[in-house]
Amino acid sequence: MGTPEHSTTGGPEASWAGRVVGLAGSCHPGPVVAVTALMAALAVTAGQGAARCTLTAAAVLTGQLSVGWCNDAFDARRDIAAGRRGKPVVDGTVGVTEVWVAAYVALALCVPLSLACGLWAGAVHLAGVAAAWAYDLRLKATAWSWAPYAVGFAALPAFVALGLPGHPWPAWWVVTAGALLGVGAHLGDVLPDIRGDLATGVRGWPHRLGPDGARLLLPVPLVAASAVLALGPAGPPGRWGVAALAVAGLVAVAGTVLGRHRERAAFAAAVAVAVVDVALLLVRGTGIA
Repeated sequence: MGTPEHSTTGGPEASWAGRVVGLAGSCHPGPVVAVTALMAALAVTAGQGAARCTLTAAAVLTGQLSVGWCNDAFDARRDIAAGRRGKPVVDGTVGVTEVWVAAYVALALCVPLSLACGLWAGAVHLAGVAAAWAYDLRLKATAWSWAPYAVGFAALPAFVALGLPGHPWPAWWVVTAGALLGVGAHLGDVLPDIRGDLATGVRGWPHRLGPDGARLLLPVPLVAASAVLALGPAGPPGRWGVAALAVAGLVAVAGTVLGRHRERAAFAAAVAVAVVDVALLLVRGTGIA
């Protein structure tokens, strides 16, 4: 593992290929790919044309990249001090300055790409990206750490809806479900590392609940999102809505019970409920506006 100085500035001996790999690893590639793919799929199911779908995906991708790089760059000193292996800035694969530059470049690209989807659509998406940056830079360690996730996740389907022909306002239920999914994602993202975060002084909302409190609460916003997605649209929920709600409830209860003895079971159950919610969101895609 590199020394803190080497990890912070980046070594001149590092190859360009190594730095590219380091930057790719610093952007939180899993969430970046997942969120971008989900929004691209939602844009298709919602009825956006091929060109607009591509533009939507590009805007979401650059926004997510900027947020991921900002997160790793800002947390670099704490990660180095904690010796968190597996992070490129800790291992010395890429320097913090390079990660900051990548974050600002991605953000600069995100602005015109977002606004090209329409003034209101762009403003909503950029508000969500700004909320995520606020989380990285300040709110992560406060009792309001849940708020940027709620705003950011609610903004994503709203961005897709406002990017449709005529720029219609998003349905209330898709924004509400997005916000609930965001709160669940926050709890799920923190839970695996919550004990280590507490040891380094991070005191966000889930940390104040404690490991057990966060574990028990984790499925609640996700199941609530299932209910909103199933029951929010006009008309009967249909067989897919009823099935999704039933599966989400059963999996959440099972995860809560099993999680008393195996913490990972609660997290796995929450992931399964989130997958059900995402599938239901895509099924409901044609009516999000």
